Amino acid sequence: MEKDSTDLVRMVGIRKWFGKVQALKGVDFDVRHAEVVGLLGDNGAGKSTLIKILSGYHTRDEGEIFVEGRKVSFSSPRQARELGIETVYQEQALVPYMSIARNIFMGREPAGVLGFMKRKDMNAQGMAALEKIDLHLRSPDTLIEMLSGGERQGVAIARALHFKAKLVILDEPTVALSIKESQQVLEFIQQLKKEGVAAIFITHNLHHVHPIADRFVVLNRGVKVADVLREEASIETLSQLIVSPPAQGI
Repeated sequence: MEKDSTDLVRMVGIRKWFGKVQALKGVDFDVRHAEVVGLLGDNGAGKSTLIKILSGYHTRDEGEIFVEGRKVSFSSPRQARELGIETVYQEQALVPYMSIARNIFMGREPAGVLGFMKRKDMNAQGMAALEKIDLHLRSPDTLIEMLSGGERQGVAIARALHFKAKLVILDEPTVALSIKESQQVLEFIQQLKKEGVAAIFITHNLHHVHPIADRFVVLNRGVKVADVLREEASIETLSQLIVSPPAQGI
């Protein structure tokens, strides 16, 4: 198939079954470089399944995936990360009783010739990663449990940016956060875009995603029912698409 050079990721005809239940029914989905895509849908719409396929947690049953024009197949999250696809889940996958720097380098710690961690390098690089998204924290030794919810999301986003992510998948990044913390996370996402990193923003909160997404993809019962630019869809229109049943025969 001919590729659009602006596509970072393209998923074509993705189908997935769990037993007799078909979670995805031939979904096409794409993300361009430095684009923020709002992925919307009610519970059971297929959002999480689609994203878990893209991030290597699930394998597709049918369909094709292209990353920068190259056909790929993921069997693990590590393979997705190697191609620049990082995921930030609701729970953030951070260890509360460990420092900011240790969390940023978790599983990817730089080591010297004797195998000891390069703590000074980790501290300096960790703080630089935070500053790239305008998150200014006092010390790399601060424990994660001392941070606010918004700051924790910032650490997870900075980690993805530091390890050269081309696409960051954000699963409900503002859930359970205060208004101030949510605004902080939205600013982090906008900073990712300025750094040339694309993002998929999965959320139920249209008031959070609408101002910052370039485009919206709406899933309903495993079917893609809309793919629209922000200026083409109001919050009210998107809400209706989320709750309306997909057309028969798709």
